[in-house]
Amino acid sequence: MMMKTKVAIIGSGNIGTDLMIKILRDSTNLEMAAMVGIDPESDGLARASRMGVAITHEGLEGLTKLPCYDDIKVVFDATSAGAHKYHNERLQADGKKVIDLTPAAIGPYTIPVVNLDKNIDAPNVNMVTCGGQATIPMVAAVSQATDKVIYGEIVASISSKSAGPGTRANIDEFTETTSKAIELIGGAEIGKAIIIMNPAEPPVMMRDTVFTLSQGGDEDAIRQSVHDMVEKVQSYVPGYRLKQEVQFEHITADAPVNIPGKGLMTGLKTTIFLEVEGAAHYLPAYAGNLDIMTSAAKSTAERWVDIKLNHSNQNNKAV
Repeated sequence: MMMKTKVAIIGSGNIGTDLMIKILRDSTNLEMAAMVGIDPESDGLARASRMGVAITHEGLEGLTKLPCYDDIKVVFDATSAGAHKYHNERLQADGKKVIDLTPAAIGPYTIPVVNLDKNIDAPNVNMVTCGGQATIPMVAAVSQATDKVIYGEIVASISSKSAGPGTRANIDEFTETTSKAIELIGGAEIGKAIIIMNPAEPPVMMRDTVFTLSQGGDEDAIRQSVHDMVEKVQSYVPGYRLKQEVQFEHITADAPVNIPGKGLMTGLKTTIFLEVEGAAHYLPAYAGNLDIMTSAAKSTAERWVDIKLNHSNQNNKAV
């Protein structure tokens, strides 16, 4: 039987608690060793304790004092950008793999189905944003099927009830981080991100719209690339799906579009409509924006363990 790798989560709020439950329920190679918070009355710490997970309400310092700390290989940080900078420095000094679910972005932006293997050796990887995790795979899919993507724009619409204080306090960081990642990971020359918090009752599912303007390639190739990418994301986010078929519009020289920084451009406009339904492990099903972040973080850790630890152990046994 394969030995599981011990992990810890810093941040006992909604995201940290949902991630913990995902790991406990269905991870084949991760073992929850510790849940860390700063509020002794938090529901996340109470649930962790009931599930047999070691807990501390003394933050990172409390984690380092736990008997299991030396055995922990991976630490997820679901706190804040400011706190993460301190956490990362200490954790890396202690040889831990750090997976960052905050806007700090100390390590490289990482989308599991697009560039995880490229970043596998990075001691710290950043999970971008919920909108980035949902939409950047689609921009990348168009990039892979065309000569170039001149422009990529995403609009992420989430229920206001699924936007906690961290999200609300970091709207600027959301748009800046996602826009940059559209370019760096998605392959667009220019990226733009917009987030909408919808107050509708009952709460609505996460919906995302992706627009690209590309040159080269054809509709069939783009459509197939998009469908293939959707299947890859569904391997760790089952509720991720196309809301309707991919749409195309040819932008010709007699009616070009004005791209800021580029001027008047022609090409093929691709529009992709997505819906993300959460698994409802801890968060409601409509909170797909949070579910895709925790699912991506879990998938990233599992892939790292498979490649860097289990594969290495198998090689050592063979020798």
